[in-house]
Amino acid sequence: MTDRVVLAYSGGLDTSVAIGWIGEATGAEVIAVAVDLGQGGEDLEVIRQRALDCGAVEAYVADAREEFAAEYCMPALRANALYMDRYPLVSALSRPTIVKHLVRAARQFDATTVAHGCTGKGNDQVRFEVATTSLAPDLKTIAPVRDLALTREKAIAYAEKHSLPIATTKHNPFSIDQNVWGRAVETGFLEDIWNGPTKDVYSYTDDPTFPPVADEVVLTFEQGVPVAIDGVAVTPLQAIQEMNRRAGAQGVGRIDIVEDRLVGIKSREIYEAPGAMALIAAHQELENVTIEREQARFKRQVEQRWSELVYDGMWFSPLKKSLDVFIDDTQRYVSGEIRMTLHGGRATVTGRRAETSLYDFNLATYDEGDSFDQSQAKGFIEIFGLTAKLAAARDVKFGNGVDFGTGKL
Repeated sequence: MTDRVVLAYSGGLDTSVAIGWIGEATGAEVIAVAVDLGQGGEDLEVIRQRALDCGAVEAYVADAREEFAAEYCMPALRANALYMDRYPLVSALSRPTIVKHLVRAARQFDATTVAHGCTGKGNDQVRFEVATTSLAPDLKTIAPVRDLALTREKAIAYAEKHSLPIATTKHNPFSIDQNVWGRAVETGFLEDIWNGPTKDVYSYTDDPTFPPVADEVVLTFEQGVPVAIDGVAVTPLQAIQEMNRRAGAQGVGRIDIVEDRLVGIKSREIYEAPGAMALIAAHQELENVTIEREQARFKRQVEQRWSELVYDGMWFSPLKKSLDVFIDDTQRYVSGEIRMTLHGGRATVTGRRAETSLYDFNLATYDEGDSFDQSQAKGFIEIFGLTAKLAAARDVKFGNGVDFGTGKL
């Protein structure tokens, strides 16, 4: 029986050429797998037919937009996931979704190998391969660009020689990856980190320098998940799409960052994630109202580790699964409404309302009706500062106190 390879297929030049390239290099039959994550562009049926026309023996296509939004983007939202405190994991979230369908197709068509179009310099090769082995340890992986020396020049020559139904002359100066959660742009003149991004870099967001009139929006959450916008019920996918539209029109969610890649390279990346960044800002503020202080402090540590794991391709790892359980527990009372103003590149929270709120007006107010017993504060301060007081007294005793003449210890 001929070996079979399932290929993560985008419909573009490189992966179209990879179908025949893999066949010639390995003797295997190729099954193309195309997954719609809200990236836009061509219809799935058009992509399916192109894969077959390029030599694939089967083509597996999946509309995974709802799945991606509910099962991958919503956990990231509940985790306030921002790698290096800024990047909302646009590409990192999509890879395990795609891999799940690659493995499903491999089982369906009795394939032994998974293939992807990543280079040897980026994070995605790790994400694809670690996720594959985490779901199906028996499957092998290959990367035509990395392992079979498929360069862009060779791809163009191969496509022209075999008359493949794919454009070979169009050249985009950027490498772009996008889905409903956001858009990632790199390479080209952006690799000089002194160069500012030009207008043609952006697609999901309008220029925040000249915004339209401010847009006020009310987001309703249930257990950390948006369920309504301005009182109209939405699915997770609809929430992201609507906030992409409204926040994007105000230029919200533009990110320019020099990022630490897993493989040790620093890389300049431009991201656009209007919906993701607005939703995360709203969710963080609702947590400020509904999550107890010590739990919130620890959650911030968990959020950073969760983001690093997902960035590093460890979506299906044991630690990430364990952190999911903690995050899920923290969301029990994260229900309520957040009012935001979207304007000029900023998403600003202006109101909060929650039945599960820990904010007590009578404790917080300085006006009449204050129920906080201020007489307890003195004793609390003495006990809270006791260890610091004892340590300071020891420093003085042994000549290590503060020298007030120099200001040095």
